Amino acid sequence: MTTIEQKPLYTQLPVGQEVIFVVSNNTIVSNQTNVRFIAEVHISNESPPNINTSTDVVGTFKTTPNNAGVGIFDFRQIVENYVAADNMAAVLSTYKGTVATFGATISDVEAKWPIHLIDKYSRNINSMRWLAIVFKTQYTDTNGDIQTVNPQPSQDYKIFNSYLKYTDILTMGTAPNENDFGFDLDAFIFNPVDPTTRKFLTNAPTTQYANIDDYGTLAYLSPNDDLHQIRFRYLSSTGSVLGTENVDRDVANGAYAVFSNFISNHLYYFGCFPGNLRNWSTTFKALVTAGTIDGGSIQIGAYNVGGSQISQQYTIKVNCPDLKGFESIRLCWLNQWGAWDYYTFTKKSIRNITTTGSTYEQLAGTWNSSTYKVDSYKGGKKAFRVNATEKITMNSDFVSEDENVMFEELINSPEVYILKGYQDITETNSALNQYVIPVRLTTSSFTKKTIANDKLIQYTFEVEKSKTLRTQSV
Repeated sequence: MTTIEQKPLYTQLPVGQEVIFVVSNNTIVSNQTNVRFIAEVHISNESPPNINTSTDVVGTFKTTPNNAGVGIFDFRQIVENYVAADNMAAVLSTYKGTVATFGATISDVEAKWPIHLIDKYSRNINSMRWLAIVFKTQYTDTNGDIQTVNPQPSQDYKIFNSYLKYTDILTMGTAPNENDFGFDLDAFIFNPVDPTTRKFLTNAPTTQYANIDDYGTLAYLSPNDDLHQIRFRYLSSTGSVLGTENVDRDVANGAYAVFSNFISNHLYYFGCFPGNLRNWSTTFKALVTAGTIDGGSIQIGAYNVGGSQISQQYTIKVNCPDLKGFESIRLCWLNQWGAWDYYTFTKKSIRNITTTGSTYEQLAGTWNSSTYKVDSYKGGKKAFRVNATEKITMNSDFVSEDENVMFEELINSPEVYILKGYQDITETNSALNQYVIPVRLTTSSFTKKTIANDKLIQYTFEVEKSKTLRTQSV
């Protein structure tokens, strides 16, 4: 029979790792000719794949037995094509109280607002998929006919848009699966037993900084229904409690009413920065109006239905208004775990516009009329089209060594954006395209600083806006 000898150790898989399966069929390999192992890959964006149909089949792959008589598959380059970053929020999410409803079909799953602007919860759309693989053995019989036999399905896996660094520690299995290996994501699974070790999908420090109008989200894995509620505590600059709020994970707040096997229900985003709160929270808005939250902080934690804390406590410190007139620039970028990290550069920034264009020689005067006219604005070298790009150099405030990992991921991230802040207007019919500005990080090196070496730590980054500035063409 076809046997799966080696497989990933855990059922939640970052796609940026080796996704190794080893299969064998000793009887057929020893007694038949032209033996091949076949892998039928099923990937689903809704319920777990039905391996008895071809509905979710994305490809069929073959390999021949190696010298040890087994077939080895690495599916990394296949599965990583079926997940992507979530740039837009999902239906059921809300923005300033407006609910994104389903479209004409169930596949119309996107809201019209960016994921960063959500009021509360949003399911994932692209970040996670179901994976199952059916392995078979193929050979040529004595009549010259090809036979495909012994189908052996794998278990169901959840793949998501993340990668492993070479420093991430892999875990080996125990007998009889001692050859299996994988990365243990236990630290990202919320649990009331040891909540101080359980994290949202970020390597950023648990204490972050944001301006009063900054948007942002935290993402979390949701393999079960443990998360019942996100709790907020608003603290003044002196540490006194200004107010509390609880946000249940329910359909009114952007989540499914009942936990299900739909893959969109297994990774969630939650809007928790000041801009998100200003979208909907009358309590937080009152603190903003009174100015009592300036210099204070927002504490965030996840809790189960019994009221027990199941995650680390995260703190967002609200920056005081800048008195020097520096323009704040907020970057967001795709982090290691396929979620979004954010940082607001509050110190000096420089904007530089560079133009490159095409020119032509224009005739002086008017040559296509009944008489020749001398026009002073005509003639000589003229610009046919001007292409202008804008570069921005940004400086961070003094930071701690805890931010080093976050900035390292910024320099390596394939998706970086400038994120605009909260606007105190109703944008019911707006396309909301003014909030997220695509940029390319042009800083090509990152020197990790330490207190021992550098005393005070400050970083400078440069980005270039991806879109050329629009102008007229002649």
